[in-house]
Amino acid sequence: MAGSSFGTVFRITTWGESHGKALGVVIDGCPAGLPLEEADIQRYLDRRRPGTSSITTPRKEEDAVEILSGVFEGLTTGTPISLMVKNTSQISRDYSEIAAVYRPGHADYTFDKKYGFRDYRGGGRSSGRETVGRVAAGAIACKILERLGIFVCAYTRSIGPIQADMSRFDRAFILSSPTAMPDPEASMAAMAYLEETRHNTDSAGGCMECIVEGLPAGIGDPVFEKLDANLAKAVMSIGAVKAVEIGDGSLVSQRKGSENNDGFRAEDGRVTKTSNHAGGILGGISDGDILVVRAHVKPTPSIFLTQQTITRDMENTQINIKGRHDPIIVPRAVVVMECMTALTVLDAMMINMPAKLESLEQFYGKK
Repeated sequence: MAGSSFGTVFRITTWGESHGKALGVVIDGCPAGLPLEEADIQRYLDRRRPGTSSITTPRKEEDAVEILSGVFEGLTTGTPISLMVKNTSQISRDYSEIAAVYRPGHADYTFDKKYGFRDYRGGGRSSGRETVGRVAAGAIACKILERLGIFVCAYTRSIGPIQADMSRFDRAFILSSPTAMPDPEASMAAMAYLEETRHNTDSAGGCMECIVEGLPAGIGDPVFEKLDANLAKAVMSIGAVKAVEIGDGSLVSQRKGSENNDGFRAEDGRVTKTSNHAGGILGGISDGDILVVRAHVKPTPSIFLTQQTITRDMENTQINIKGRHDPIIVPRAVVVMECMTALTVLDAMMINMPAKLESLEQFYGKK
């Protein structure tokens, strides 16, 4: 199948299935000399790992990453980096009853129509577990960006009707909260909402947001390779994401130009803005302000209520889904969004290096 690779210079290819022996990623284009060990990657995978709270699937996976290639004596070698995470807690029998039935809200029907068959054990390549490889690669991208003074941070903005109050933003709380919200009060309310939703054997949707701080102006391209266009593709490629916004997003359609434009000003030789409605991107190119990306995520489609569906033989039927499923996708998807954002930004920066002659002269010019 095509479409398992992402990026141009810093390029990744993910592989593996939800109930296969393992999942992983191959990374091309990582510069040599980056200090890298499995612990650097593991801390990101632990944020995505199932079975860590009452609002995640009880499937117990350690998601222990192994570096198979591309690192020698603790440093990247510049050659392809191969990472693997073994599956250790598959219960494929949970899915045997749906082998000939399409689950509402899942990719079962569309995957079958494209390929003529499907791996019904947890969704195969269409499973959210595919994101293991993205997160492993994104952890490396984040480490490179941090060395450049660029920091990527994603969090849950809302769960159902519960909105985080950004005036109470607590970055440290994001990593300790089961909801990945930056607002402790909203997190408590969201947990109560999810407990009620789960009691009713239903699921919930939500919104996640990612910010990039320290990104210089001038990253991205003005036509087909716009930074915001590539970010939208990257984030929309995460399963269950149904809408992406940059900056103020859909709110801009309700404004006048005088209300929406961000004014510029110079302060001590540095360009700043009076506001950031644009979310740090103008004309597809970063403007030096904080980059803001938002994603709206649908409710988990695997719910334990009876649903109407069809069989592969086109017979009408009903389905009661079994197995282990998240009542909400958002908290575990936050780190996936963070990593896809980091991969996109790093790739755009690497593509950008020869944009000016002076950059080539600085790098290759005679000393």
